[in-house]
Amino acid sequence: DTLVIDSSTIAAATSQKVAKAADAAGIDFIDAPVSGGTGGAMAGTLTFMVGATASQLERAKPYLEKMGANIFHAGSVGAGQTAKICNNMLLGILMVGTSEAIALGVANGLDPKVLSEIMRRSSGGNWALEKYNPFPGVHENAPASKGYAGGFGTDLMLKDLGLAQDNAIATKSSTPLGGMARAIYAAHSIAGHGGEDFSSVIKMLQKQ
Repeated sequence: DTLVIDSSTIAAATSQKVAKAADAAGIDFIDAPVSGGTGGAMAGTLTFMVGATASQLERAKPYLEKMGANIFHAGSVGAGQTAKICNNMLLGILMVGTSEAIALGVANGLDPKVLSEIMRRSSGGNWALEKYNPFPGVHENAPASKGYAGGFGTDLMLKDLGLAQDNAIATKSSTPLGGMARAIYAAHSIAGHGGEDFSSVIKMLQKQ
């Protein structure tokens, strides 16, 4: 009656390989990577992207519901991982774009708080602007306002962007912005910021 819920972010093919071995041993294995960061974990509002059969998902729900507010059945095993890398590729792209825009505004003398609110309420609005602003002091509880400590590390984002690019190559999918975001985060990590929150990428883009 063992049920294994893997909330790592790894390659879909790896989840499928582990699930096959688990099935041979009579063990239910599902992939259920999460989104929502450390704040979502503490608040119990994580989003789970689940790769499983319908019956496996029903078994897992009582546990997932203790930790998450949104539970999506993405498909069969491995589908949760695919959904997660798509999400994180978009997040990496959005954070780089948001950082570029704020850095440009600040270089022209704009107040980052005012600019962020203008963009948040305009067509440039996105999660980074609203919940996870990369400029220090805009959001009191964002890692940017805490020396970029905690949160989701640059090296973790780099790992996920790498998974997305590996998958894009395997499926012959075109992801030029994903590839560019990976290169930017790789340079940021090499510069010594791998342990800082991924929003610290704005440091690369600010006028020195």
